[in-house]
Amino acid sequence: MSDEEVIRRRLLIDGDGMGDDRRLNIMLKSFIKWANLSEADPVLQEKLLSQLAVCEFTQKKSGLVSKMSEEELKNYEEMSKQIEVEIEEAKKNIETTKVELQEAKQVRKNRIEYDVLAKVINEQPDRQQTNIKLASLQKELETLKEKSQHLEQKLEMRRKQFHVLISSIHSLQAMLDESDEEIMDVSLEDVKMSPKVTI
Repeated sequence: MSDEEVIRRRLLIDGDGMGDDRRLNIMLKSFIKWANLSEADPVLQEKLLSQLAVCEFTQKKSGLVSKMSEEELKNYEEMSKQIEVEIEEAKKNIETTKVELQEAKQVRKNRIEYDVLAKVINEQPDRQQTNIKLASLQKELETLKEKSQHLEQKLEMRRKQFHVLISSIHSLQAMLDESDEEIMDVSLEDVKMSPKVTI
C-alpha cells in the first residue's frame, strides 16, 4: 500500500480533519488502561468521560453536518428544478418576443408603405377636381370635334367650288380655243380675198 493510499484512508477515517481517528485511538487506550486498573482512578475516569463527550459531540456534529448537507442537496435540487422551469419560461418568453418582434417589423413595414402611398395619393388631385378637369377636357374635346366637322364641311365646300372653278376654266379654255380657230379661219379668208399688192 502506497503512502498516498494510507494518507487518503486516514483522511477518510479522520472525517473533517480534526483528529477524530487519533482521538478514538487515545480513548480506546485510556479505556483499556482504566479497565485494567484494580482501583478506580477519578482523574482517568474524568479524562475518559471528557474524551467520550468530545467524541459524542463530534459524532452529533458530523450527523448535523450530514443532515445539513442532505437538506442543502435537496435545496439545490429544488433550486435546480426551479431554475429549469424558469429557463423553460424564459425560452417561451423569447419565442413569444421573437414572434412579437416579427409582427412589429411587419407593422413597421406596413406603416412605411402606407406613408409612401399616402404621400403619393396626397400629391394627386382629389376626385372632385379630377371630375371637373375631366368634364372640362370632354367639353373642350366636343368643341374641337365640332370645329373639326365645321372645317371638314368648309373644306368639302371649297373642294366643290374649286372643282366647279376648274371645270369652268376648262370650259372657258375650250371656248377660247374654238373662238381662236374661228378668228384664224376668218383671218385666213381675209388674206385670200385681199388683192395682191405690187410694187
